[in-house]
Amino acid sequence: MEGRASRSSLIRRFGEFDRGSVSAMKWLISDEMLERTERLDIPFSRHGIDPYGIKTTDVALMMTVFSWLYRHYFAVAVAGLDHVPSRGRAMLVGNHSGGWAVDGMMVMASVFLGKEPPRLAQGMTDRFINRLPFASLYSSRTGNFTGTPDNAVKLLDDERLLLVFPEGARGTAKLYGERDTLVDFGTGFMRLALQTRTPIVPFAFMGGGDAIPTITNLYWLGRLFGVPYIPVTPYLVPIPRPVPLEIYYGEAMFFDGTGNEEDRIVMGHVDRVKERIDAMIRDGQVRRRARARRRVGDHGDDGSASPGRNNNEEMR
Repeated sequence: MEGRASRSSLIRRFGEFDRGSVSAMKWLISDEMLERTERLDIPFSRHGIDPYGIKTTDVALMMTVFSWLYRHYFAVAVAGLDHVPSRGRAMLVGNHSGGWAVDGMMVMASVFLGKEPPRLAQGMTDRFINRLPFASLYSSRTGNFTGTPDNAVKLLDDERLLLVFPEGARGTAKLYGERDTLVDFGTGFMRLALQTRTPIVPFAFMGGGDAIPTITNLYWLGRLFGVPYIPVTPYLVPIPRPVPLEIYYGEAMFFDGTGNEEDRIVMGHVDRVKERIDAMIRDGQVRRRARARRRVGDHGDDGSASPGRNNNEEMR
């Protein structure tokens, strides 16, 4: 009875829903995700809405789904989470892969579930999201906005945590053989970091290309649906497989400037970030292969970070 009362009180606090909506929501959202949402360092109103339109109930529902994927379906292992600041502005910058944004979802889950207090990583989404029915509204209600400079500057000025994939859609379009490579980085994230004096926390996401092993992309079909492409896997549909995923966070990188520097200077900074992420990917490949061999030898006991939990020590 105490747990049910707690859930009901949180739902009443976290949104203006009619009785039917509340009845449905209370069975979809876990108590843990509601409690963690309540502890986010975000100025929610008494109706559960922040100045950007983020709704606590939508965040809690999203994280209920993400947490199951993170802990059970993908059994995500994380190292270096202590490099992500517990408060204040920062930019998480990493590699993209895996057909569609499984990596973004799991990175968001890692800082929401693993940081104390929880943090909401707010993604900078591609513009095509705005053209998809309902996607733009739900995306903004969970803290993910179109990646324009104005949106990013406002969020960073308000000490938010941004999630950026400088490879964009070209990153998720990598084929299986390219899954652990990097394509060209855009420079916008670096100009924003310089302008707002924001630290960059690099990360390497491992396993996305194994979860969705893309063998080709249908660009013509993607245009029909208003998306950049439709990935095709050996089993045709791009449904992710339940393979172990890993996230490695590196030490924060700081850059001095105003954001108005010449392109060659900004590109030099971008190359430093890209090189750091590439080195983390190479290191992650070695560790991932070693753990795979141990799993075979130990029948599943690989001694790595606990699945679905955070490990701030080195994952050997």
